[in-house]
Formats: sequence, C-alpha cells, structure tokens
Amino acid sequence: MSIDLREATPAGLLAQAHDAARARRLAEVADLEVPAQWAAIHDTDPLEGLSPHEQDHARRIGKVLRQVGGPGTPGVQDFCLGEIAIARGAGQTATRHTMADVLDLIHRLPLTWAVLQTGDAEPWVACKIATLSRHLPADRVWVVDQAVARAIAHESVWRTLDLARAKIVEADPAAHEQTREQAEQTRFATVGQSEDDGTRMVVAKVSAADGAGLEAMIEAIAAHVLTTHPDTTLDERRSIALGYFGRLGQLLLLLLTGLATTTPPTDPTDPGDPTEDPGENPGEVARAFAIPAEVLQLLRDPAIASRIAPQAVLYVHLHETTLLTGEGVARVEGFGAMTLSQLQVLLAGHRVVVQPVIDLSDRVRTTAYEHPETLKERVHLVTGGDYWPYATSTARTVDYDHPTPYRPGAPPDDPPQTGTHNSGPLGRRHHRWKTHAGYLARQCGAGRYLWQTPHGLTYLVDHRGTRTIDPDHARQMFHAGDGIELSFPEQPLTVEIDLDP
Repeated sequence: MSIDLREATPAGLLAQAHDAARARRLAEVADLEVPAQWAAIHDTDPLEGLSPHEQDHARRIGKVLRQVGGPGTPGVQDFCLGEIAIARGAGQTATRHTMADVLDLIHRLPLTWAVLQTGDAEPWVACKIATLSRHLPADRVWVVDQAVARAIAHESVWRTLDLARAKIVEADPAAHEQTREQAEQTRFATVGQSEDDGTRMVVAKVSAADGAGLEAMIEAIAAHVLTTHPDTTLDERRSIALGYFGRLGQLLLLLLTGLATTTPPTDPTDPGDPTEDPGENPGEVARAFAIPAEVLQLLRDPAIASRIAPQAVLYVHLHETTLLTGEGVARVEGFGAMTLSQLQVLLAGHRVVVQPVIDLSDRVRTTAYEHPETLKERVHLVTGGDYWPYATSTARTVDYDHPTPYRPGAPPDDPPQTGTHNSGPLGRRHHRWKTHAGYLARQCGAGRYLWQTPHGLTYLVDHRGTRTIDPDHARQMFHAGDGIELSFPEQPLTVEIDLDP
C-alpha cells in the first residue's frame, strides 16, 4: 500500500525512513539469494559420467566446476555464470563476485548472514567483509564471523570494517605477514610533471613507520613555516614543509655516504680547485653543498638529534595475553590492526616512553566547566570515539560534551558536574545538534549513553554499538533510579543509572 508522504507527520516520516531502509536491505538480501540458489542447482561436477576423452574436451572448453568463493564453499559450474549475469543485467565478472560473496556469507560467515536476513544490517558491508576474509582458511574464518555478527547491526559501517580487518589479522597472522611483505614491494615515489601554475604533484607509498615519521616532521616544520608565511593555510604550510625536504636531502646524502665523518671545516672564501674531482676530496663535496662540517658533526650527536626530533604520541591497544604469548593483534590508533612484529617495525629506531597504565574504573571529577586532558584521555579510552548514535569517528580531535548540561553558578556544595560520570566526546556538528536542535542525552554508566531525538526516537549507545530502545524504558532511564532492566530481543540488558549531576 502506497503512502502519501506529503500528508505524513514528522513521526510518520521517521518511521517510514526506518521501514524503507529495512525493506531495502531485505530486498538486497533477496537479490543475493537468487545467485546463491542458482549456484546450488549448478554445483554438480559437469565431468561426472563422461568418458576420459569427453572429460578432456570439456576441460579444454572450460566446462568445469570452479570454486568462486573462499575455502569451504561449494563449486559452481563455470558455464552457468553467463545466463544468470544476463538475467540480472550485470556483467559476468560482477555477477561472479556477487556469487562469491553470498556463498562466503552462507557457508563461511553464517552468523553474519543470519543478521542480514533480519534487515538490520547493510548487505554491502557484509559482502565487503566476505571479500576481505576470502583468503582465510575455512577453519579460521569463524573468528571474523563471530565478531562481525555482534557488531554489524549496531556499529557504524567504518567501525564494523575496522573490527573485521583486525579479526582477519587475528585469524591468520602468518597470512597477514605475507601480505604485508608483498605490500612492501609495491612502495614507490613519483614526482609528476610541472603544471602550468608552477606546481608539481608528489605521490608516494611508504611503510607505515616511514609515513608516521614523515607526517610528524612535516607537522613540526609547518609550525615553524607559520612565522615566515603567516597568511598561508595549513595545507599550504605543509606543502612548503615537504618542499624543504628536497634541500635537506643534500645533507642526508652526505650522512648516508659517510662523508660527514671526514669532511673538515670549510673556508667560505676558498673557491677550491674547479678541475679537481669532488669524489677524491670530501672537502670539495661539503663546499659544493654549502654544509659546514661542524654542523654535520652536531647532527651526528645522538643527544642533539633526539632533542630536535619531533615528539609523537602513539596509542596502542592490545590484550594482556598478546604480551604474554607474543600472539595476537595490536590496534594502533591511526594505523589500524597489526601483528606484534609489525608493531616492532613501527617502533624500531625510536626512543619509546611508555606511559603509566590508566585505571579506567577510577572516577575523575572537577568543579570546572573545561575538561582537563587527563579526563579526556579516560573518556576516549572508554567510549572509543564520538558517542552520537551510529557515529563513525574514532578520532581524538572532538569536543567533550556534558550529556547532562553544565549549570553555571551552581551552589558550591553541589557535586562536581564535570567528570567521567558526565562526559562524552562529540564531533563538532553532533555537538551543535545536541546543544541546539532539541536532542536529549544522559550518561548512564561508564561509556553508556541514552539518546532521545527531537521526535522521540530513543537509542542506547555503549560498547556494543547503537541500539533502539523502547521509549517507555527510555523515560524511566531519564527520570528513575538505578537498576532499570531493559528487555531486548537479543538478551536482557541491565543498565546502571548514575544519578550524580
């Protein structure tokens, strides 16, 4: 039955948006089920029952059974792909990829496939995860399936994909190491042709460790560029900073060739002998590059080098069993999931200072409106990023919000209003909407937040993602005491309410 949206109320439009999204997902699942069933009726070996001569002929023309999906999926007759591709109005390659994805979901990722059939998750995300995990052995892909099935309906797309990539590494670290080694061989650096506006494009693929060092150095130099180019944007200053590396490369070349150990101090008034071969006289090389040997000697001093090196803070998340056994996955903010051997490569050659472990069960409170850095650190580690429903960002460059609004001029004997009990990271736009657009939020435990939209939609955001909750339960949570028990289709959830303002 069609609905005239022009006559719908705001609440009706929101309900229609929810229902339409679910109907679209179910339609996409139905679209996937067709090639899956087509594969099921074409999974017999076409060589079966043929004479040896007929089998040879069939193999030559490609009339064989092929495994389009990952290990553990049934084979499919190669000749059947053409007709189903035509019926779907798609190319053979695209159809083959679709069939591979759905066969992987049904036979290798059954828990994730079951979630898709409820209409609560995006099929294209599950198909992408099927593609990413296709190389995993059949007896290891369950690691990915279990984690993704718990998250795909409640987390944002990008957080789900990040989780899947981490679990893929965890499922088969050896394969990941091999992939990483192959990727190392694809590194490159290219400088494009000069444009009419006097610029050139520089494109490079480097190791994660080199990229981190390059990024830190560009940021450090760009900060100094501001003093000489005050009217430039940040992107312009970063470009200028990168351009400096071409000139500093002369110094690097001297250091790499070892000439810095033999170059004597130079006399700037002595032009030298232009007929002399610079390769026979290191002093001439230094004069050619105009880099005094005493400067080179200073740069060779480790104490000085460490003092001028840019400082960087690296956030590494790993389980204690990973440290004890040496097996497992570390999640490095800004880099993603990696094995311990990758982490060692990332940290190699750097002075590492390990900060004290933070006990996240401790409560930090302050009477001020502003969030101190110690509080921001704890809140981010608990929430993992923006606490807006279905938010994607895990960045630390966010606003820190008071879910229960701060009351300026509150009596001195009031409990502190700023602390781990009343703090959550929000992106700038989400913060503005929450403050001015009629949204209500309430923190109800560590890393657990209740939301109500302007038209009464209610959600709970916690470590398991975002879930819709019954509006009556939400009202109880906003106004009632501790221990409100909420019943979900998956399992009951007891929410602890923190009534401290």
